[in-house]
Amino acid sequence: MKNLFIREARIIDAEKIIEFQKMMARETENISLDHETIYQGVHAVFADPYKGKYYVAEKNNEVIGSLLITFEWSDWRNSYIWWFQSVYIEPGSRRKGVFRQMCGHVRETAIQNNVPCLRLYVEKNNTKAQKTYEEMGMNSNHYKMYEWLK
Repeated sequence: MKNLFIREARIIDAEKIIEFQKMMARETENISLDHETIYQGVHAVFADPYKGKYYVAEKNNEVIGSLLITFEWSDWRNSYIWWFQSVYIEPGSRRKGVFRQMCGHVRETAIQNNVPCLRLYVEKNNTKAQKTYEEMGMNSNHYKMYEWLK
């Protein structure tokens, strides 16, 4: 996509990120997020850089996509692994290379910071996202994820 600018998010982007997260939850898992909880969660990332870092994609000075990078320490690698989370691209901008460019920006930033591994997880029924990730050379062959939810 032409005229696309990828940058680290700023606090002024918080409301757009909150909106994106609410839309993603509805779209992918058919759930409604509590506004106050997601508001506090997004602002917590901006307040504490150890929690993560948001990136946004802008076209014509409008944010059209966002993602969150969180950090996991790996003793095997003596380094952090970066996790893609909360990836959302506005519907009209999908399948146009926005996530590919965002991922490339994050990958370059990871390389500059000696991060050896980027990971993500995806809701098991979100086949469109899975196809996108596979087209970018990512695979799901190595680990299976389990979780406990309160």
